[in-house]
Amino acid sequence: MSTKLSVLVVEDSENDSLLAVRQLERAGYEIAHTRVETEKALRAALQQTRWDVVISDYNVPGFSGAAALEIVRALRNDLPFIFVSGTIGEETAASAIRAGANDYVMKSNLSRLAPAIERELREAGSRDERRELENQLRQAQKMEAVGRLAGGVAHDFNNLLTAIMGYAQLAAGRLPPEHQARQDVQEILNASERAAMLTRQLLAFSRKEVIQTRVLDLGALVTEMAKMLRRIVGEEIQMLVRNQEGLGGVKADLGQMEQVILNLAVNARDAMPTGGRLVIETENVELGEVYAGEHVAAKPGAYVLLAVSDTGIGMDEETKSHIFEPFFTTKDSDKGTGLGLATVYGIVQQSNGAIQVYSEPGRGTTFKVYLPRTAGPVEVLRTSDSLDQAPRGTETVLVVEDQEVVAAVVRGALQTCGYQILEARHGEEALRLWKARSASIDLIVTDVVMPTMNGPEFVRRARETDPGAKVLFMSGYTEHGFSAHGEMGAADGFIQKPFAPAALARKVRELLDVPKAG
Repeated sequence: MSTKLSVLVVEDSENDSLLAVRQLERAGYEIAHTRVETEKALRAALQQTRWDVVISDYNVPGFSGAAALEIVRALRNDLPFIFVSGTIGEETAASAIRAGANDYVMKSNLSRLAPAIERELREAGSRDERRELENQLRQAQKMEAVGRLAGGVAHDFNNLLTAIMGYAQLAAGRLPPEHQARQDVQEILNASERAAMLTRQLLAFSRKEVIQTRVLDLGALVTEMAKMLRRIVGEEIQMLVRNQEGLGGVKADLGQMEQVILNLAVNARDAMPTGGRLVIETENVELGEVYAGEHVAAKPGAYVLLAVSDTGIGMDEETKSHIFEPFFTTKDSDKGTGLGLATVYGIVQQSNGAIQVYSEPGRGTTFKVYLPRTAGPVEVLRTSDSLDQAPRGTETVLVVEDQEVVAAVVRGALQTCGYQILEARHGEEALRLWKARSASIDLIVTDVVMPTMNGPEFVRRARETDPGAKVLFMSGYTEHGFSAHGEMGAADGFIQKPFAPAALARKVRELLDVPKAG
């Protein structure tokens, strides 16, 4: 099977041009070529067509090979350029190579032309691959830089949001339904939830968010979210959901997967301002060695594919090269923060997956998210956020939290639900309380990051005297990648700040209901 090759020939002699083309055809190429012999024609050809290689005579009446080389390097610096001449000498040829030519071939020895082109095409491919790797490295460095900034403020910011959300929900629960202040409190809750989402987005693409993984059915999750998504995208957009039967599970964080689906759907909606079609699909796929070799973020293996396609305005190559950068957006300032796709990118990376985008101006966009397939029973949880519907108890809980505003929210929520509360401001104070009253403490609720002695160290010391002590960790993020499951025992739990009081009460009851180990 012939290899297609587009050749731009700078040559005043049509016969010489045809001789070079025929030599390449005999070597197995299917040639598409254009011959030019003026500067104007050369510039026009370079702008109108994407060429694989330029071959040029060195002496062209009214023009010159050296001038042609200079133009090509100015307009297409990566395009292979080979001189084919009958008069070029070794000294001139060496000068041409120094000026940027890739090779030179004598017209009397055209058999060298095909091998020279093959070599240059291979090297051009290697250069493209290196350039892509360099671009991906720069992208990763940008993400890391913003991630460090996000991680630096997340802990304190999430403590404040926990206090705002907690006090607002506690206040709402104490106001009668008809009270005029209820709507004001609800607006505080809405604003704090939006702020919490922004923090989660920052932590997601910085890969510093504490995740709680479980085996999920992406198809079931898409189906469950479909009603909400239809309200978000609007009636002018037709939304279709296609889930493959027998879909495999993926090990991921439920909240993060909801973010991925929501962000991609909103991005598709914004790309179709006058309406269109949105298709969300899930299916099992196998990625082979060839695909993984062409996409450095992917590894061969079994995956679940989440594809989100729209019929919108599409993107050009320049826009596609920036879409996963934090704060990059083509939307108006009141319609987007530039964090949606950066968040998706970070979540997919954190979930050991890969993401690809396919788009053309005027022809829509498709995002393909590949998540490693895994076995096991799937889990999709939905619960109420109302504190008056949260489970209750009478057990004693030790709360260890250095921030008074957060400690007050935790104390208020758990006391409202009937629990007895002991408090400490750091690990050392908690350890003294534990040594004195461990027999009466049913659960430890502790922050992870604290001065003097952090949460994990306090728990380690507490379990020296009671290996079966139950612990619920809470934190906005941990610098060292604290795992919510496995590091501290199967009965442990973790709750992400900021959290609603009802979510805390549910988590506490869940852990207390687990039989004590040992």
